[in-house]
Amino acid sequence: MKVKLHAFDLKIRDTFKIARETRDSQETLIVELEDRNVQGDIVSGLGETTANPYYGFTVEKMQEEIEGLREMIENFEINNIQEGSGLAGKPETFWEYLFPHLQKSSFTLCALDMAAHDLYGKKLGKPLYQIWGLDPKKVPASNYTIGIDGIEKMVQKMKAMPWPLYKIKLGTEEDLEIVRELRKHTDARFRVDANCAWGVEETINNSVELKKLGVEFIEQPMHAADMEGMKEVFKHSALPLIADESCITETDVAKCHHHFHGVNIKLTKCGGLTPALRMIAEARQLNMKVMVGCMTESTVGISAIAHLSPLLDYVDMDGALLLAEDIATGVKVKPDGVDFAQENGTGARLITSNQLQEL
Repeated sequence: MKVKLHAFDLKIRDTFKIARETRDSQETLIVELEDRNVQGDIVSGLGETTANPYYGFTVEKMQEEIEGLREMIENFEINNIQEGSGLAGKPETFWEYLFPHLQKSSFTLCALDMAAHDLYGKKLGKPLYQIWGLDPKKVPASNYTIGIDGIEKMVQKMKAMPWPLYKIKLGTEEDLEIVRELRKHTDARFRVDANCAWGVEETINNSVELKKLGVEFIEQPMHAADMEGMKEVFKHSALPLIADESCITETDVAKCHHHFHGVNIKLTKCGGLTPALRMIAEARQLNMKVMVGCMTESTVGISAIAHLSPLLDYVDMDGALLLAEDIATGVKVKPDGVDFAQENGTGARLITSNQLQEL
């Protein structure tokens, strides 16, 4: 197996602002794992991970980590052995093989795990949803995200992308005013995401008003560390609460129980598809709602999310829609669901060579 790394600076169509940061572009790293299938044809699996200063990950750091493990990675064979051992096995075995070396680098591990799943599907000649026994028709509709801006500009962004379901980023001094104004221009369902910006009373009071405005749920209203505050909000909120920054890795799912009504799992944060599947199963056992979100990935990352989506209540996979130009083909996110690519694995393929750097 060969490893190839591709780094890109993805230009975002409109300045994207949340409560804690503003971005005009998103650096991302594509990991390509190349091997031969049983017919002897060369096939490649693609995985993606984005840089994120909030969590301390840069493209350069992730490239260095993969380079340090290159020999170890290339010596592993992704195959259909039921009980993988040694240097061969399914993507889950590959994840376990790498985890001791990347347990503090979930973003890097995500790209490798995603690429391994894509390669596995391509070697078997099947799309991932088929390997997992999922129905591609049972895909929840994705929201489209409206980043923080002047109220008039937020209305313009919404009108420029007519959609039946919007996620509205909040965390300003005029949050309720924003939602009231947006509501005047659409009958679409709303979700709101405060990205840790509110306090206990603010969240409870906002939940009452937001419910009147047709908001479906509130995502991560308060700081991730304020679990005592979230317990109080959980008792009194008029709307369901979904954890994001409070749910990073597998051990966080149980911690969010009785503090949130559901969890938003990010592949980059938890370390890929392998742990995400386990987190989904655990959340279901706890009778929690399950969402998977994105980090402004290209269609490489979005395609992987789409294959998981029949397992979900909610999904946020609009990352590629927010870009000025995509770097890949794969699934197409539509207002009512997705069109899966006629490809195996995740179905993603790179379509550009406009790279910051290629190793």
